[in-house]
Amino acid sequence: MPPVSGSGPVPGRVEAEFLGAVGRFAGRARGAVLCLIGVFGVLATPSGALPLGFALLGFTAVVAVAELRTARTGLGARTTLALVVARTAVICAAGTWTAPEPGEPNQWAVNALTVTALTLQWEWPPAVTVPVTAGLLLVDLLPIDAEQAVFTTARVLVECVLARLVFALLLRTTREVDALRERRAALEREELLLRARRRQEREYLALLHDTASATFLVVAAHGRAADPAEVAEYARRDLAVLTGSSQGAQDGLVDAGESLRALLGQSGLPVDARWEPVPPLPASVVLALVRAVREALTNVERHAGTCAVRLGVEARDGGVVVTLTDTGSGFAPADVPRHRRGIRDSVVERVAAVGGSATVTSEPGRGTTVRLVWPG
Repeated sequence: MPPVSGSGPVPGRVEAEFLGAVGRFAGRARGAVLCLIGVFGVLATPSGALPLGFALLGFTAVVAVAELRTARTGLGARTTLALVVARTAVICAAGTWTAPEPGEPNQWAVNALTVTALTLQWEWPPAVTVPVTAGLLLVDLLPIDAEQAVFTTARVLVECVLARLVFALLLRTTREVDALRERRAALEREELLLRARRRQEREYLALLHDTASATFLVVAAHGRAADPAEVAEYARRDLAVLTGSSQGAQDGLVDAGESLRALLGQSGLPVDARWEPVPPLPASVVLALVRAVREALTNVERHAGTCAVRLGVEARDGGVVVTLTDTGSGFAPADVPRHRRGIRDSVVERVAAVGGSATVTSEPGRGTTVRLVWPG
């Protein structure tokens, strides 16, 4: 493929596709049009010059086939350019003998020159097209009178300039499209980073609520009556969670059942657990479910006033449903102040952040049920 005019060192995707299309089809279109022009040129050639006309038509077809086979035969771009220029130069030079009337411009030659000059504007830079067009124009003008020469020159120049302008406009448009695509991609990357940062911030705030802030609330609620040993035990658990939370989980597949069993082994509550076989889930999903269940168990231990807790784990549509139910004092979810972040951040939004859903159902005096579903 020839070095397409205007191509930069690193063209964008749309620009590269546009230049590739020009490189593929410009030569084919030129060859087909020149063959068609040659057929009409032969029909207009005087009978005495018909052998020359057929020879020119055959030469035109041979070069057209060579252009079509450039990619297959490895024919170089410069060699192709030389053949294209030679074909048009021969047609223009033979214009004296193939013209219908002596001294008149040969339309076969003029049209061949115009088609060649126009298509080269799309394939080569001005440093190549300007001298090539000037040389071909000179060959075409030699056998005709001055008036016809001026008209032909003006026609070729105007058409070449217009072709160049159209190509430059299209090339500029492709570059603008590439720039817009790049800006859009950059904005999407920034949005993804922002979402990830917000998700990490929510997780961090939820983790703080699960640990240190929950312990502070216990101390504040009981004041001096708080059991130091109990508070110390809470603090030890909080420290273990916080020091282990910095170890980011890889998003491979994890056994959710084993992770939840390990959590129950660390809980100070006796839990009546019922399990179904659950398929392995992404680590980020299991981590969110485990932390949500841990927060729910912490709420039961510190606020529900009961030790009767049931945990159900069942598979559903390639995912999991986790249900935690207690028979404690319960509460009214609508009455929970907005600054209390436990239910909203540590349970509902934490599970929603990994594509699941969480519902908390409770009434004063009738216990609480937390239901976690993934996928939501």
